[in-house]
Amino acid sequence: MPFLHPVTLAGRHASLVPLAPGHLAGLQQATRDGDLSTLWYTAVPAPESMAAEIERRLGLLAQDSMLPFTVLDAEGRVAGMTTYMNVDAANRRVEIGSTWYARRVQRTPLNTECKLMLLTHAFDTLGCIAVEFRTHRLNTQSRRAIERLGAQLDGILRSHQIGAGGTLRDTAVYSITAAEWPTVRLHLRFQLERAR
Repeated sequence: MPFLHPVTLAGRHASLVPLAPGHLAGLQQATRDGDLSTLWYTAVPAPESMAAEIERRLGLLAQDSMLPFTVLDAEGRVAGMTTYMNVDAANRRVEIGSTWYARRVQRTPLNTECKLMLLTHAFDTLGCIAVEFRTHRLNTQSRRAIERLGAQLDGILRSHQIGAGGTLRDTAVYSITAAEWPTVRLHLRFQLERAR
């Protein structure tokens, strides 16, 4: 049995449902909200390449190396994508990444709740010993959001990847360990209650 298998995670502000080809139109609309594909420091699919991105993520799911989700807002509208990726089943580690949200839900409780659901599933159901987050060193919005979750900076992987136009990406790597999880969970629940 694979370490990861499709699951639906539901909360008050958001739901995470297994990515499916039927989400194409909603994901195309969500990526148009804020012209997310034009941001140079992150890789958000353009509307015209969304079908290929769905196919790519579902192909990685078939190889047991990714568990992709479509993010729905409280009204059930498609708001973005997220995944468990860089799966290391032998060492019970995953990365939460390839995440993007329509501008209309950015800086709302949606991201906090999505991360709480993903972390809860990773630590309490999958028995992970650590969960990672990675982002471009210069993506300050993403780095601040990861730090607000309670993740710790493990370090910077310099010249880690070749990015758009041949630029070199320095990757900031963060993690939350199983020992830190009870405190992080309490913190995230507090943040969500305060957002009411």
